[in-house]
Amino acid sequence: MTENNSEQDAARQPEGASGGARPEGEQPSSQGTGAPRDPEGARLPLVLRIMGVLSLLGGLAALGDAVPVVISFVQTIGAGTYKVSSLVIFGVLVALLMASAVLFVFLGVRLLRNKRAHAAVAANTLAAITVTQIIATMMLYGLSPHHIGYLVQLVILIALTSYLDPSLVEERKLQRKLKKMDKDQAAEEKRLAKERKPKKGFIALNFFNLFWIFVVCCVLGLIIEVIFHFIVFHEYQDRAGMLFGPFSPIYGFGATLMTIALNRFYDKPVWVIFLVSAVIGGAFEFFTSWIMEFAFGIRAWDYSGSFLSIDGRTNFVFMVAWGVLGLAWIKLLLPQLLKLINLIPWKWRYSVTAVCTVLMLVNGVMTIQSLDCWYQRMAGQTPSTPIEQFYAKHFDSEYMQNRFQTMEMNPADSARADV
Repeated sequence: MTENNSEQDAARQPEGASGGARPEGEQPSSQGTGAPRDPEGARLPLVLRIMGVLSLLGGLAALGDAVPVVISFVQTIGAGTYKVSSLVIFGVLVALLMASAVLFVFLGVRLLRNKRAHAAVAANTLAAITVTQIIATMMLYGLSPHHIGYLVQLVILIALTSYLDPSLVEERKLQRKLKKMDKDQAAEEKRLAKERKPKKGFIALNFFNLFWIFVVCCVLGLIIEVIFHFIVFHEYQDRAGMLFGPFSPIYGFGATLMTIALNRFYDKPVWVIFLVSAVIGGAFEFFTSWIMEFAFGIRAWDYSGSFLSIDGRTNFVFMVAWGVLGLAWIKLLLPQLLKLINLIPWKWRYSVTAVCTVLMLVNGVMTIQSLDCWYQRMAGQTPSTPIEQFYAKHFDSEYMQNRFQTMEMNPADSARADV
């Protein structure tokens, strides 16, 4: 009886009290017994914490640098020497500079506090802002050494986004588990992974999925354009939009944008998907044409005089076409493409994607550089720098016109003609 009473007394005693039983050498929890564990998993590596400090300092420095830029913008408005279009671009650039400075401060704080999810969102937003800054500065000033910094910043943000992305983190964990399991367990885990659906949207919007959607649709879009032109005009025309390879980036970016926009509309009525696709596709086509013209004086298409034409950059027929393409994309093509993407073995997918990303970045950078040097030659400037001389020798104006057969360049139409 004495033993039983002692056991009952011990059971009644609160855990962690001075008389409670605790294994020898065990230390009490600093958070208390009822405190939740960190839901974001292991702490971030030291290199990311260093990046957090650099992001914080860089953001604070950028806020200071933004002051003279804002003053310059106000003085430019007062001078009245710029076109309205150039002032709009300048204003957007100032706003982006301020936003990126604030976001870099926010990203630095989140990394230092080990808040993975919010850091991933901030890095994603900064990557989008960086791309827009590249476009805006290129439209105003052409290519400059500053774009090297933007490109390095973009690569770092993409890598950071991929590392922090929750779905990719889980995939890496699952990959490590699969290596430790036997064949039967691995097969079962893969089956369960295929049956598991994302909680939000149709697919996980991570860099891996979006990159391969971009690449595949660049190729598919080029094939569609060539076939369409051949059927309508009975002639072959190279519709490529990059310096190397069978790629039409307008379709790659269009498919990526459509995937992001329609990811949560995949189960909506057909007419809703059609309208969303038509509006997004028309707006994308309009702004792409606008960016090309104000950056390089290039007009790749002109729908002036057609039904419901909007400044010749898009029209009713092509908005309907975008609506049909978006509907076919989200309902038919995207599910099949995801099956192809998932055929890439897990042990290869990161290395293959990294290599292909580098190749596409090099192709994209050289494409923009070649267009910029072509613009300068058309504007009457003699190649003076080693880069300009390289492109003048290997990718002269005749080569560029033959490569980009749909483009007509008029330097006087660009925004930097005012600068």
